[in-house]
Amino acid sequence: MLAGDRGAVVWRKSSYSGQDDQCCEIAGSPGAVWVRDSKRPGGALVTFTADAWHAGIALFLAPVPSGRSQTSNV
Repeated sequence: MLAGDRGAVVWRKSSYSGQDDQCCEIAGSPGAVWVRDSKRPGGALVTFTADAWHAGIALFLAPVPSGRSQTSNV
């Protein structure tokens, strides 16, 4: 995404972040998801393909296998 295109997408921030700017924001299109620091909206972006984003979300939402703590190394 080019810097000039950043205003063309809708950026979203978690409602859990309150009024603080210490959060990340996400925006998406059919093929990609972008993540940025809410304190530096003009700064660097992390880009994921839509497939990679969905796979990551599925991993985070997956139940923890019996006998493993949530803090165990993968």
